[in-house]
Amino acid sequence: MKNSLKENAVSFLQMIASGEVREAYRSYIGPDFRHHNPFFRGDADSLMLAMEENANKNPHKILVVKRVIEEGNIVVVHSHVKQKQDDLGGTVVHIFRFHKDLIVEFWDVGQPIPENSPNENGVF
Repeated sequence: MKNSLKENAVSFLQMIASGEVREAYRSYIGPDFRHHNPFFRGDADSLMLAMEENANKNPHKILVVKRVIEEGNIVVVHSHVKQKQDDLGGTVVHIFRFHKDLIVEFWDVGQPIPENSPNENGVF
């Protein structure tokens, strides 16, 4: 039985967080992949190299998935990401567009978790 798109998106993120960047790309990235991170060129290799650099700098990164939404070929993953164990981290939303079970388009948006927030509901 094949994985759902939700499972593919979460597996991709977990592999990236654990430093298995190239394996994640081999397993889940489609040939016409493009992304919308404004800090890097829009091709697969540029983002992959940036993810590898981040993994090398932060080998103990923690990713905790809070919710996953799938609608058609779009999957949205809302996560708590900590670069280091002691960080408060940030809330990150990853949006994936799939074609034939492979990621062909990717967006990511995040915000740091403030130390003192007046919101009693928290970020999650």
